[in-house]
Amino acid sequence: MTRFLSEISASDFLLELRSEEIPARMQAGARADLEKLFRREMDAAGVAVGEVTVWSTPRRLALIARDLPEATAAVSEEVKGPRVGAPPQALEGFLRKTGLTEDQLTERDGVLFAISEKPGRATSEVLAEAIPAIVRAFPWPKSQRWGAASISTESTRWVRPLSGIVAIFGEDLVACEAGGIASGYATKGHRFHAPGDITIGSAADYQEKLRACHVLVDHEERQGLIREMARARALEAGLTLVEDEGLVIENAGLTEWPVPLLGRFDEEYLEVPPEVIQLTARTNQKYFVCEDAAGKLANAFVCTANIEATDGGAGIVAGNRKVLAARLSDARFFWQQDRKTTLAEQAKKLSRITFHEKLGTVADKVERVAKLARWLVEEGIVKGAAADQAELAARLCKADLVTEMVGEFPELQGLMGGYYARAEGLPDAVADAIADHYKPVGQGDDVPTAPVTVAVALADKLDTIRSFFAIDEKPTGSKDPFALRRAALGIIQIITTNGLRFGVAEGDVLSFFADRLKVQQKEAGVRHDLIDAVFALGGEDDLVRLLARVHALQAFVGTEDGKNLLAGYKRAANILKKEGVETGTRIPRDGEEDPFANVDDPDVAYAMRERVAAHKALSYTPDPAEKVLIDALDAAGPRAAAAVEAEDFAGAMAALASLRAPIDAFFDQVTVNDADPAKRSARLGLLSQFREAVHGVADFSRIEG
Repeated sequence: MTRFLSEISASDFLLELRSEEIPARMQAGARADLEKLFRREMDAAGVAVGEVTVWSTPRRLALIARDLPEATAAVSEEVKGPRVGAPPQALEGFLRKTGLTEDQLTERDGVLFAISEKPGRATSEVLAEAIPAIVRAFPWPKSQRWGAASISTESTRWVRPLSGIVAIFGEDLVACEAGGIASGYATKGHRFHAPGDITIGSAADYQEKLRACHVLVDHEERQGLIREMARARALEAGLTLVEDEGLVIENAGLTEWPVPLLGRFDEEYLEVPPEVIQLTARTNQKYFVCEDAAGKLANAFVCTANIEATDGGAGIVAGNRKVLAARLSDARFFWQQDRKTTLAEQAKKLSRITFHEKLGTVADKVERVAKLARWLVEEGIVKGAAADQAELAARLCKADLVTEMVGEFPELQGLMGGYYARAEGLPDAVADAIADHYKPVGQGDDVPTAPVTVAVALADKLDTIRSFFAIDEKPTGSKDPFALRRAALGIIQIITTNGLRFGVAEGDVLSFFADRLKVQQKEAGVRHDLIDAVFALGGEDDLVRLLARVHALQAFVGTEDGKNLLAGYKRAANILKKEGVETGTRIPRDGEEDPFANVDDPDVAYAMRERVAAHKALSYTPDPAEKVLIDALDAAGPRAAAAVEAEDFAGAMAALASLRAPIDAFFDQVTVNDADPAKRSARLGLLSQFREAVHGVADFSRIEG
């Protein structure tokens, strides 16, 4: 069947869905969902959609689709039928299928065709059907029913009661109804500045008419205005705004006409740690904070009003100041009360908190972490730390979990412990370790480098992974309830940043670390197959050494020598696999013990020894290219092995590079599967020796390409 589309003209379409306040946190998702649902409905109806703009305010979602066709295209459908003169049964069957008569068929080049015209639909009709469908299908995280209709589970759901629909195509109303609301030309402006109806003529005047009525419908414009004006308010007071993009977006989602205003709070509250003040202002009140010229927190905040007050905002600032003062007063009370009890006393309460039913209390975890932190220092893995300080910091690192402040602000755990430790006169190294032992929490977070902090942060994360693996609570698929993947990434970052040398894990845990290492190194441009190639050697649990080998391998395989050697390796490996020569068959050097003593099958062991013997005492004169490879392997193998032992991985790659030309020449000039059994066996042994020399550096079978 062939289709032919006709030419059509185009117009812009405006849709506004107005409601009571949409939570700021839901607006970005709502914008994406609105565009997705609109495109889906249009696509299903055959309406071509180009540029789409979606805006949001607390009271409305708006979509403008540019250059929609006035109608869906008329479609000409052409169905091929039988040839002219075909048996009557074939023609009758085709006519029944198409519903046409014989005189309605078209003949072309001796073949009959059924051609039918399907008229297009007016786009306004498509839109009228699409709007209610979009409202019904909208996937709000939380929604509600309202009014008399809400007694039925079939009634419309929306994030808040839907109060208006504007739907205009070109300059014509798209008549429809959704949730008991009929579409129209009228919307409303700012709740206080312009509460009356506003008549919208088309998509072209929508944004500016709302602007004239104190509504900035473009959320990005509101965000930009908040950034600029909040900075300006701080600068006017001789201060610097503490930038907070999340707060910018949230305030833009709370206002239709944002007006940033600067206020002051009592200086006495500055005795509270600055993070507490900032969190109080941000979380509870959505305020920005400011710093003075010295970079210290100032007794100032910037709030974002949703109105241009006649008094310049003085009343709004005063009201916000009172609310913030109440919050800061609570925070100061917590700060003062918590300091009346030492962290050591607080830590005793951890025995009342269950860490995990199979792993005991938080106090039990602290005991494990303290011993591990001390061990890391005493074994010289973490250098430059005092073992007593590492153990003390570990024993106190969870104590702030039972404080009033962390009970109110869980986000401050660790950080508050550091403040309390410093306030009671504990060493700075101990206080810093308590404050930062959760780090790094995620990508981009600071990685600890202070020795005591490194010991405690590493011990805490290692204990978490080891403990949960021990009770078989491993991450599965997308589920990771104990954040073990994050802990593993943190361990990797701490180890690699600080160059810590020790065996990080074994067994399942090592495999788990290998997967996390691939994720962590992917952003650094390291290929996952190269990590596999090194891990496959087995016995490598020193992440610093492993990554050094991986980086050298990546540099090597990117060279011509590396690419060609990899090709030669794969060719050799394929031949050996076909001939059943397993990995582990190699040429023993003088004085070495029998490498096949542990082979269970005596026939296999005998065959391997025969191949070895055939090579050690060749019964024939080797071809020149064969002799070159023998000599190259005798030189390169020990060189590569010695370089690996010395952790000179670049040197090991250079040793392998010396095999590139000999192996290429060998394959070009020597027949491996020679008719002479002695030659065939010796040459297979030579390829096996080549494979094992390469495997001394990395398992090239895991390398892609």
